Amino acid sequence: MIRSTDVGSLPFENGQTETFEQRIIESLLDKLNAGIEVPNFPQFRDMNQMFLSMIEGLEKIEGGYVEADALRVKSGEGRIAEMEIIKRNAHQIAHAVGRPIEIRFCITGPYTLSSLFAYKTAQTFTQLGNVLAKILEQNIFREKQCAVVLVAVDEPVFGFLDDPLLDKGSEGRETLLKAWETIFYKAAAKKAETCLHLHRTSDTLFWEIRSLKIIESHVDDPFYESEATKKKLEAEDKFVKASICRTEFDALIRKKLEAARAGKVSTQEIGEAWKQITRKSLDPKNFIEDINAMKARLRKIVNRFGFERVPYAGPECGLKGFPTYECAIECLKRVATAIKAVK
Repeated sequence: MIRSTDVGSLPFENGQTETFEQRIIESLLDKLNAGIEVPNFPQFRDMNQMFLSMIEGLEKIEGGYVEADALRVKSGEGRIAEMEIIKRNAHQIAHAVGRPIEIRFCITGPYTLSSLFAYKTAQTFTQLGNVLAKILEQNIFREKQCAVVLVAVDEPVFGFLDDPLLDKGSEGRETLLKAWETIFYKAAAKKAETCLHLHRTSDTLFWEIRSLKIIESHVDDPFYESEATKKKLEAEDKFVKASICRTEFDALIRKKLEAARAGKVSTQEIGEAWKQITRKSLDPKNFIEDINAMKARLRKIVNRFGFERVPYAGPECGLKGFPTYECAIECLKRVATAIKAVK
């Protein structure tokens, strides 16, 4: 059975609710009511700063962060506010949807966080991995009405940078692998499934993470088309989360306009579409991919890898860049409908 999940982020709109706690509860309910079976905690904060702000031993200078001391979790700050809200209100949320809820918990990975450092060494990965594992440990819970069942490490930067620290055979490459393993091992020990969120899979280091079970990338990544992926999944006993819809809204606008005009669309025309959306003279939901396109992608992935290798499906990335909150929830509704149709 393929279960629906999401990557986490949503557009922030002023005036949605009175308090941050209410916003988290209502947004989680919106995801659940949209049909997402294993929703990520609603993420409105910056995915990097929310974790960097919890780490002691960092100093901000011009050009980024530096390690001024050994990195450690700040005293009393290891718990993620969004997760605490969900845990505290689990009974209310479960009662509202009529069932116990299961949560995906995403944590920004050590490589992506290190990309914000002005200077780093191989040991930076080790220190970040240890700190993130401690944060993770404090935010995984299993209770009667709510359980964290899926842990995702977000590494959108991995594979995009020409980084000498990751050269084949280098100490940095080995320490990053160990840092990932430290985090995923901790999640697996807490009986959560483990997932790595990537935007590109050209660097194949992730296959070597023993405690990693599920890999996800963007819609257009050749990862989902490759026969080599199928062989590696079987050889390493790993799985994929099928990414079935695009989430970069400029690209969605471009695709829709080019289909309508049968020709290339300029950056200025995309900008004009955004202006119309902002003025509310154009409905942004018109640009979301349709359910049939999502179903077709999922069927293609299932046909290639088999149902048994595709435990989850969902959007390729977060929806923070969508024009409106309502538009983002509509996207999740279409995703959930498409997945149910393929089941």
